Amino acid sequence: MAAVPPQIFAIDLGTSGMKAALVAADGTVTGWAERPVPLRVLPGGGAEQDPHAWWAALGEVAADLGRAHPEQLRAVTAVCASTQGEGTIAVDAAGEPLTPCISWLDMRGAPHLRRQFGGFPAYQGMSVRRIARWLRLTGGMPSPTGKDPAAHMLFVRDTMPQVYARTATFLNVLDWINLKLTGRTVATVDSILTSWVTDNRRPGDIRYSPALVADCGIGPDKLPPIVACTEVIGTLTPDAATHLGLPEMVQVVAGAIDNTAAAIGAGTTGDNDPHLYVGTSSWIAAHVPRKKTDVAAGIASVPCAIGDRYLMTALQATAGANLTWLRDKVVEYDDPLLSAGHVSRDEGTIFDAFDTIIPTVPPGANGVLYTPWLYGERAPVDDSNLRAGFLNISLDTNRSDLLRAVFEGVAFNTRWLAGAVDRFLGAPVTSLAITGGGALSDSWCQIFADVLGVQIRRDAQPLAVNVRGAGWIGAVGTGLLSFADIPDLMRTDRIFTPNPAHRATYDEIFDVYRALHRRLAPVYRRLNRPPSGS
Repeated sequence: MAAVPPQIFAIDLGTSGMKAALVAADGTVTGWAERPVPLRVLPGGGAEQDPHAWWAALGEVAADLGRAHPEQLRAVTAVCASTQGEGTIAVDAAGEPLTPCISWLDMRGAPHLRRQFGGFPAYQGMSVRRIARWLRLTGGMPSPTGKDPAAHMLFVRDTMPQVYARTATFLNVLDWINLKLTGRTVATVDSILTSWVTDNRRPGDIRYSPALVADCGIGPDKLPPIVACTEVIGTLTPDAATHLGLPEMVQVVAGAIDNTAAAIGAGTTGDNDPHLYVGTSSWIAAHVPRKKTDVAAGIASVPCAIGDRYLMTALQATAGANLTWLRDKVVEYDDPLLSAGHVSRDEGTIFDAFDTIIPTVPPGANGVLYTPWLYGERAPVDDSNLRAGFLNISLDTNRSDLLRAVFEGVAFNTRWLAGAVDRFLGAPVTSLAITGGGALSDSWCQIFADVLGVQIRRDAQPLAVNVRGAGWIGAVGTGLLSFADIPDLMRTDRIFTPNPAHRATYDEIFDVYRALHRRLAPVYRRLNRPPSGS
């Protein structure tokens, strides 16, 4: 029997739950285990998760992998994580959480951000002078929605002063996992980004900017040291080794947040080679050689796992979350809609039913349009007030029409974003790798091809993109391969090409979609503006 090659224990902690797999340097993913982790949505724009629940779930998935694949687990030489980004946890001197994780969906810090960074003249409540400095040094700026750590930390400082006083360090999601694995407190070049306190002008030398740190309103001693994504930050602590069922000598590579890891796991490590990730949220991303920012579209190139490159990321707030909403809030467990696909309500199988139904509805969903802004939007507009909606419903409309409209609405939003991406890259994208859970749907992949008018190349294992990315980052960090090797290791299972017969229909609907945003944005602003004084 051939010897098992070295394995990376790859962690993928998303908003919906904890996943892990065993990944070889050639990209082979062995095993797959996952556990859900709840998200608490709170009044006033709050969204939180329990870090202890993450850690408990990690132990459970590690045990699952050990039972199913003992030989591969014994071959593990390193651990590397990919996690959701833009979360914030206040930890004490012992590394214990003082707060739940304030999620990337949490908007409660927005007014605190405006108070900290206001001034005249101002843009979206923040001083234009400060914005100019952020753009020059970091490539971006805090989201006015309050959805990133810059605002989360101020929210803790202003509303929980006793917690703030006890806080030794503010950590992003990845940083806390690494602390639990190694006992070492660090941030990666990408996990620290949305604290908006780093000088990112030299990709191989990301460091804190004294001016930005002094202005951020958070004590500099509460910010962790910065390391590269590929740095070996230590070995497993005795407790972590026991928790994972691995030897203490196993190395831990710093890893990356999800969009950084997905750009590696999608095999798109070459310059200007984009991928579309469709998960709870979605994004278009590509590695680029230069730091650049499109202020109007909310797109920037930022530090990433490849030390001499930046990652252009254009993020949309909700994509697959629209289907989850449809599944959980509209379709019941005994719904006749499910019988169309002859499936049960088991997790994931409902999307097989959706795939059976969608081709029965013509492109354009019999006139129904859907805007997928369930929780605001990030790009190509940054507007927390936007909300989802069905339009042009008639007495003839049925739920199959609504279903196709949801799939198409996400694709129209992606087309809107893709126009900004084309301008950013300096040339139209003609071929796009697709990955993430949404890529499992043949119908959705074809809709993306038709709406965007580009070739869609599907990842052969789209659900594994983040663990594969974490595995490859871990493999690069421990010397098993280089980033230049990765495109040749990538596997595509199908290519979807645009159907010319659908082009005119989708072009006309897209024009209407853009007009809907222009007309509805002021309405949503009136409906969803925060109460006076907040």
